This record gives sequence, C-alpha cells and structure tokens, in this order.
Amino acid sequence: MNRFVHLCGLIVGALALMAAPALAQEGAGTSISFSPSFGAGIIILGAGFGIARIGAAAVESMARQPEAAGDIRGGMILAAALIEGATFFALIVCIIALFA
Repeated sequence: MNRFVHLCGLIVGALALMAAPALAQEGAGTSISFSPSFGAGIIILGAGFGIARIGAAAVESMARQPEAAGDIRGGMILAAALIEGATFFALIVCIIALFA
C-alpha cells in the first residue's frame, strides 16, 4: 500500500510539473480542462484494478476452501460483470461528452 501511495504521489507531481508551462502562457485560465478521453482512461484503470482485486481474492478463497470453489466463482463472475457494466456506462458517457 505504501508503494502505491508513493507511486500516486509521483504521478500527481509529474502532472503538476507538466501543467506548469501550459498555465504560464498568456491567456491561459487558472484551471486545467480534462478531456473525455482522460476520463475514459481513468475509468478503464479503475475497472482493471477492481477486477484484478476480485480475481485475486477469489483465487485465494478457493485455495483456502476448495469445496466452496463453485460458489466463489459465481460470485466473482457476478461482481466482475457488474463492474464491467458500470465501466461501459461510464465510457458511453465519456464518448457522448467527446462528441457533444
């Protein structure tokens, strides 16, 4: 967890350094506008991390209780499908925002 927090801090710092020249130009506003494609990327990353955690927890649970593997697998597939549905909805919203 500590490594993840450190990596997030580095990413935020890099984004701040890259944004500084853009904000220094004349006529630039004080806020950075993020495109829908940036939002879509964040959505995909979040869904990927979520499904990876579900899979890891399911495999660990199946290793601990092999007799419950069928129930665990069903729950894992259901949770992954719900995450995928929310991801597709968010991507559609980003695509609509891109062309609107």
